[in-house]
This record gives sequence, structure tokens and C-alpha cells, in this order.
Amino acid sequence: MTESIDILIKNADEIVTLQGSKTPRKREEMNELAIVKNGSIAIKDGRIIDIGKLKGYNAKKVIDASGKTVVPGFVDPHTHLVFSGSREFELELKLKGFSYTQIKEMGGGIGYTVKRTREASVEDLMKETMKRLDMMLAHGTTTCEGKSGYGLNTETELRILEIYKKLNKKHPVDIIPTFLGAHSIPEEYNGREEEYVDLIVNEMIPLVAEKDLARFCDVFCEEGFFTKDQSKRILLEGKKHGLIPKIHADELTNCGGAELASGVRAISADHLLKVSKEGIYEMAKAGVTAVLLPATVFSLMEKDYAPARELIDSGVPVALATDLNPNCYTENMQFVIQLACFSMKMTVAESLTAATINAAHAIGEANKIGSIEIGKQADVVIMACSSHKFIPYHFGVNLVEKVIKKGKIVYSK
Repeated sequence: MTESIDILIKNADEIVTLQGSKTPRKREEMNELAIVKNGSIAIKDGRIIDIGKLKGYNAKKVIDASGKTVVPGFVDPHTHLVFSGSREFELELKLKGFSYTQIKEMGGGIGYTVKRTREASVEDLMKETMKRLDMMLAHGTTTCEGKSGYGLNTETELRILEIYKKLNKKHPVDIIPTFLGAHSIPEEYNGREEEYVDLIVNEMIPLVAEKDLARFCDVFCEEGFFTKDQSKRILLEGKKHGLIPKIHADELTNCGGAELASGVRAISADHLLKVSKEGIYEMAKAGVTAVLLPATVFSLMEKDYAPARELIDSGVPVALATDLNPNCYTENMQFVIQLACFSMKMTVAESLTAATINAAHAIGEANKIGSIEIGKQADVVIMACSSHKFIPYHFGVNLVEKVIKKGKIVYSK
């Protein structure tokens, strides 16, 4: 007796399942990919119903994956997806040696994008963001986190979060929304920083929660942005309104962001280039996931990447993300995996774990996505290579051949 199914992926050289990840993978667990060799995947009603050497299925669509590797859809747990315009002019300034902070003071940076985003219509923002989502999907990302943060006033911050809600109905890539009103101090509040924090705490957060527009509350805890005390106030207020804390931590300087993340029980602390040993210890103890963003370091032309090896060896679960934004303009998680291997000395297996199941844990979605397991959502990517090791090895190209999202083929090369 045969069972009717929607899709049968058969004869894959490797199926990287990452099965059994109920909690974020740490230390040596990050090297355990649970690979099925020469296997098949049965998909029905948007879910994975069987994996292995399969017989007895009558599929509407059969995909021969001979010579291919099948991986879980990539999960990108840190993006600034909705913004208007671009900042390619900053590249020339970076090449001349100007720092991120100096470029901000020269009229570039977050403030430049805020101005254009405030001026843009909902239709234009939707159109620009749809293009980015298409590019993500073509490179294998099936779920991402999306932050606000280029509004920095109540009206535009809410508008950005409303756009995520609309995009979730229009595009295959699932977007998990994060409120980041504390991305920077807007120009009109220069010298009145505490007043802006009051606005976030007393007006923005309650409205975001009331309208159910975000799952997380994030803050850029950094010198020249938000102090540790301001960040703590914002994150605790978000938590009071049901928003799970996330934090941009210790990117440009060591501000104690990792310790703050641990203290407020944040789901993740992101960046961590300048994290202290104490911060790493506290994160490991509190079970905070480190979301590392090597493409940001690459785009800033910095020499020092986040201490991935020290984080992993200390028992901190590590995830990877693009940090897609106008300063770090990439939608490609394959590139991030490559940077993790070449610039942070993560193993191929660690990098793949960090871009799938640990990334899913970093946005609270690991019960549905991030691994290829029976009962989970059928978000899988077929790569044009015979081994997962080709993903960093054959760099600078797109290895994605097909993307399946919720059991439907949504991209095919």
C-alpha cells in the first residue's frame, strides 16, 4: 500500500538533518549534523513526514537530488530589512579610513537612512523590501528576523512593523518582527537623549505591544548610542509588555552589553566583537545565544572578528546572521557561513548549525524550523553540491538549486 504525498526528494548524497536539537547546540554538539547519506524526504501538507531510505510513497512531484546536498532552510536571525535608499557613497569614505562613528558624524550612517525611510511611502518601502526578500530566498533563506529602527519616531516605527505584517502575507520568507526604536538617538533629540528614551518607554513600547506588532525588543547598547542603564530600562519595559529582550552588544566598544543580556535573560546578544571574558561567562551561565555578524566586520573593513572560538569553547550557543542593512548590504547566508569559516575559524559543521537550528533558537522558532525532522515545517534547500563542505569551500557563487517553503517549491534555478 502506498501513501500519497506532495513531494518526494530522493537519492540526495547528503541530507543534513540536525535532528534532536531541543535546545541550542553548544560546544561539540555544534559539530553533530546528523547526516543521512543517499536518503530521501517525504513531504505532505507542508510538513516533513519521513526521512531515510524510503519506499511506498506516491508523490505528485519527485525531485531527484542525486549529487546534491539537502539542508534546512537558512534562518537569518538579525536583519534590518525595511529601509529606503542605499549608502554606497560610504564605501569611498571607508576606503579613505573613516570609521563608522566618523561617517555618522559626517551625515551618513543610521541618520541618513532614517531621513529617507521617514519620507518613503508604504508602497515604496514594500517594493524595496520585497526585492531583498527575493534575494534572500534565492540564496536559501526561508525565515528571517526583521527589525524596525529606521523610523526613530512613533509613526514610522509602527509603519515599519505594520509592513512586516503585510509582507508576511505576500512573501514566502517568514519574517519574525523586532521593535528597535532604540537603534540611535534621532537628530531632533540631540542633547535630549533621556527624553527620547522616555518616548520609547512611555509611548512606543506600549503601542507596539497593544497592536501586537513585534515579538522582540532590541536596543543598540553602545557608546554614542544607548548607555547600559538606558538599554536596561528599555529592555525591562519591553519585557513588562511581553516583548522578549534582544541586544546589540559590545560591537564597537566593551559596554557590558553581554552582561546586560544575561541579566535581563535576553534570547540573544548580537555582534560581540569586544565582549569581555566575564560577559562570555555570564552568557554561558544564562544560556544566551550569541548571534555573530561577520559580514558587518567585513563591510566595516575591521580586522578583529567576534571571538567565535572562545564563545563556542566556553559553552555559549552561537548563531550566524547577515545583519542586512544599508551599511552591510548582503542577503546571502552562504557568504556569512564562508566568513565564519575563513575569518572566525568556525568549522563547517559549526557554521551550518549556527545558520540553521541555532539561528532558529535565537528567534524562538526552533520548534518549527531549523532542522529536517518528522513533523517539522518542510523548509528545505537543495544545494548543487555533493557535500555540505562545499558551502564554504566553493565560495562567491550561489549553490542553491531549489528552495521548498512550507512544502511548496518557491525558488528554482
